[in-house]
Amino acid sequence: MKKIILFTLFVGLCSFAFGQSKVVCCGKPSATRQFAMLASSSKFRMAHKNPLPIHFQSAIGTAVTYKTADGKESAAYLLKAKKATNNYILVIHEWWGLNDFVKRESEKIYNDLGNVNIIDLDLYDGKVATTREDAGKYMQAVNEDRAKAIINGAISYAGPKAHIATLGWCFGGGWSLQTSLLAGKKAVACVMYYGMPEQDVNRLKTLNADVLGNFANKDQWINPKVVAKFDADMKAAGKKLYLHQYDADHGFANPSNPIYDSNATKDAYANTITFLKARLK
Repeated sequence: MKKIILFTLFVGLCSFAFGQSKVVCCGKPSATRQFAMLASSSKFRMAHKNPLPIHFQSAIGTAVTYKTADGKESAAYLLKAKKATNNYILVIHEWWGLNDFVKRESEKIYNDLGNVNIIDLDLYDGKVATTREDAGKYMQAVNEDRAKAIINGAISYAGPKAHIATLGWCFGGGWSLQTSLLAGKKAVACVMYYGMPEQDVNRLKTLNADVLGNFANKDQWINPKVVAKFDADMKAAGKKLYLHQYDADHGFANPSNPIYDSNATKDAYANTITFLKARLK
């Protein structure tokens, strides 16, 4: 009987529930892997409506490539500052991939911030989803080592004196925090929109940047309980989290999303610009 009770307790402690989806943590999957695993749930996939079409053509954005430590190259989208500056924002896309929404949003941030370089990373290596089925496949197929190679390549591309801010939504929200962790002392700011937080307090202790978190109270997966734990973990790590929670759903800041919430988006965006301006001087 004791063995049965201990086994039951062990299983209970090793499962972390997000809505009705469970992510087994005994093997210590990373925070980003835990989020990717959610795509196995049909409920999670169905909660993401297929995006409305957005077409954006920039006069200033350019495609660039850079070498990565795994012996490959990565493509990215660059908005180059008008005057030489060491201020960079590394932007990580939603689970849809590096699409026109990301490029359009990056250019808006670029114009509102002033003199800054913005690099839109592509963790999908060129794949862009237009259906939730493909988005789930692409997100689950991301190789963590390859993703880190892409990120580290962008950090090197920015240069040894770069001041790096990171920003991302959904899938990219979690990777925004991971990018700031990888950037080390170059990191100056991190913005997360409804992304999976890092859950290892010891890793959070290595973070060099303040974090602005824009989360949705109706999100069934990155829900208020997950956000509250992140807040507590950041405090335990001695790090600063500026937390904003909205009566909205996951994906609220993307106008191509049928559940787009304009009021929440405006407030989150205003807070984001203020936060970044204060740290990219």
